[in-house]
Amino acid sequence: MPTVQDIARDLGVGKARHHIFLCRGPECCSHARAEHVWKFLKKRLKELGFAGPEKFVCRNKVDCLRVCQNGPIALVYPEGAWYHEVDETKMERIIQSHCVHGKSHHEAFAVHPLPTKP
Repeated sequence: MPTVQDIARDLGVGKARHHIFLCRGPECCSHARAEHVWKFLKKRLKELGFAGPEKFVCRNKVDCLRVCQNGPIALVYPEGAWYHEVDETKMERIIQSHCVHGKSHHEAFAVHPLPTKP
């Protein structure tokens, strides 16, 4: 049986360039709407080559990002960029801006990168 470390290594977790969190609702949006965006995100990252260990973009769906309005809400690190009302079109712009070009998109309603040094 593989260890947690083996799984993380095989996924490329230590090499992730970006981490995208997507809120699933239900307070900010319907679960069905969020799930539709989630499936699109997974598909596009795979199509663009960001699903493997060489150019890995980590993605997680979460139950709540505490904004609870105008969802689905997406949060992208390391930029710390927050997006609301995310649909397939906006998610594509987010992927292109962050994962392809390495910068926040102008549609973010808040940007707060985590400090890199204590």
